[in-house]
Amino acid sequence: MNKILVVVYSYTGTSRKVADLLCSQQGWPMAEIVETRPRAGASGSLRCLLDSVFRRHSPIRYNGPRTKKFDAVVLVSPIWGQRLAGPMRSFVGTRRNHMPDVAVISVMGGRGAPNAVSEISRLIGRAPILDVAFAASEVDNGSFATRLEAFGTAVRSAEAAQSTVRPVDLSPQAA
Repeated sequence: MNKILVVVYSYTGTSRKVADLLCSQQGWPMAEIVETRPRAGASGSLRCLLDSVFRRHSPIRYNGPRTKKFDAVVLVSPIWGQRLAGPMRSFVGTRRNHMPDVAVISVMGGRGAPNAVSEISRLIGRAPILDVAFAASEVDNGSFATRLEAFGTAVRSAEAAQSTVRPVDLSPQAA
C-alpha cells in the first residue's frame, strides 16, 4: 500500500474544502501550509496578487510530516493572478529536494492552472505525475466531487504501478 500525503494551502477555505474531501474519499492524511504573516482585507488581497505577479516566496510554517516519508504528495493550492499561490511556491521551493512523486490540484476563479503546474515542474525539476483544476464555482456547488474522487483513484493507481518495479529494485548495488 502506498503512502500518499495531501498538502494544502488555502487563503479563503476553498482549497481546504477540496483537500478535506479528497482525504475523506481516499483515507489519506493531510498537512497544512500556514502563512506567518496572515493576509486580511484589501491589503491582503493585493499582496496575493503581487506575490503572484512577482513570483515572491511568502514566509510560511508547515504543519505536517516530512514529505520524504511518503511515496507521493498531492499539492492543493489556489491560483492567484493566473499563477501559483505564493505560500505553495515557498513550500515547494524549500522542499524541492525532498519531494517524492507530486500530483497537483489547482483551485481557481478563472484560469492559470497550467502556469502553476509548469512552475511546480520547474521548481522540483520534473513534471507532476497528474494534475487537475477545479473552478471555485464547482467547489462551491459541490459538482467537483466525482472528478476529485476519480483524480484520487488515478493518483493511487499511478503510484501502485510505479511501486511494482522501481529502478533501485533493479540495481545491483541494492542487494
